[in-house]
Amino acid sequence: MGFTVSDEVLGTLIPVAVYWIYSVIFVILGDRLDKYRLHTKAEEETKNVISKWMVVKGVFVQQAFQIAVSLLLFTLIKDETGVPKPNPPLYIIAVQFVIAMFVLDTWQYFMHRYMHINKFLYKHIHSKHHTLVVPFAFGALYNHPLEGLILDTAGGALAFLLSGMTPRVGVFFFSFATIKTVDDHCGVWLPINFLHFLFANNSAYHDVHHQLYGTKYNFSQPFFVTWDKILGTYMPYSLVKRKEGGFEARPIKD
Repeated sequence: MGFTVSDEVLGTLIPVAVYWIYSVIFVILGDRLDKYRLHTKAEEETKNVISKWMVVKGVFVQQAFQIAVSLLLFTLIKDETGVPKPNPPLYIIAVQFVIAMFVLDTWQYFMHRYMHINKFLYKHIHSKHHTLVVPFAFGALYNHPLEGLILDTAGGALAFLLSGMTPRVGVFFFSFATIKTVDDHCGVWLPINFLHFLFANNSAYHDVHHQLYGTKYNFSQPFFVTWDKILGTYMPYSLVKRKEGGFEARPIKD
């Protein structure tokens, strides 16, 4: 009798693996990415007040909560017959992806923005993520566990349920969302990045939000910039080459 793993378990664990695999790629490339960095190494060392080892431990804690809540959710909604739902045709899956992206973006925009508006929530919860003034790949999910539960886990659950996707489709959607989140925090602007062709919300766009002048702008994540533009929190930027190498995302003032 062969060993099998349910789609629910795969949908919980594979995005975690994808997070670290994609993040480690940036770590391995290391100095070879210096000419594409949005901040110098000196800025990273002086502006980030937390060690990278503490970031790793913090992400592990959040992912442990994420795994526990996801498995609980799948247990509650699982079909009592135990028979997996058939996966729909590709065009339906495409529609489900779009719906899930819209739901996740909407949830994260308003929750993220409220965590900046509410001084208590910002000070005690969301400010942990902003200790990384200079973002880097594996710091993408360096959050307070409660923030991870509210923004990521709850938002992901809503996207999954409202889009009607099956657990198997969810494996691909959440893996894609994870890649997008890591990429937005990678801290580099690569000359060829297919995600930049698809989405205006990218590493430079989110970098603006992590700077002191941008904390009241560019709340949208992880896919579109729609809500920022509709609600007046959109801060455009221009990419300027630094003399010492790399780029700088400079806000464009009216």
